[in-house]
Amino acid sequence: MNAKILVTGFGPFPRAPVNPTVALVARLARTARRHGIDCVTHVFDTSYAAVDRELPALIAAHRPDAIVMFGLAAGRKSVSVEAFARNRANSWFPDAARATPQRGVIAPGGPARRRGRAPLMRLVAAARATRVRTGLSRDAGSYLCNYVYWRALEAAAKPGGPRLAVFVHVPAVAAKFRPRARRRKLTLDALARAGRAILLAVSRH
Repeated sequence: MNAKILVTGFGPFPRAPVNPTVALVARLARTARRHGIDCVTHVFDTSYAAVDRELPALIAAHRPDAIVMFGLAAGRKSVSVEAFARNRANSWFPDAARATPQRGVIAPGGPARRRGRAPLMRLVAAARATRVRTGLSRDAGSYLCNYVYWRALEAAAKPGGPRLAVFVHVPAVAAKFRPRARRRKLTLDALARAGRAILLAVSRH
């Protein structure tokens, strides 16, 4: 039987009116169909309430073997496969619903971090093979990306939960390729190549 993979992204949020993971998830849905991957896609509103409400419901309804999550880190210059989710929450920067966590941690009394349940360096290598700059990151931040990763790893640690949970940060993308630009942004096409490679590597694993 083919593994079932849940692929997620996020919608816009303060300071990011366009989130490239929306278009990326749509492209990966087409990739999954072409390659016969049993795939469910979802775009979260960028809010803690949406993650808390929708992630458990998606897992319960679809019973995915793996979750591959994408989020925007506009200040980065490369695709980043995250090694850890950290037990911290940004209590000063609001989400898209203008809510902020009441505490600076996600799970009071919990571990300081959770390690990703995936062959991380294999995923990095797969994305690099598409000639897209990709690296392993040890800091998923303290915003919604880190939060959803923590919650997915919590689910993966439970009996019957997903076997793999992967989070990938992506940089801002350019509308089109400009070869003479001094600082070249990643294009959506290039981002889709890297995302496709990661998705296929997860499906093979």
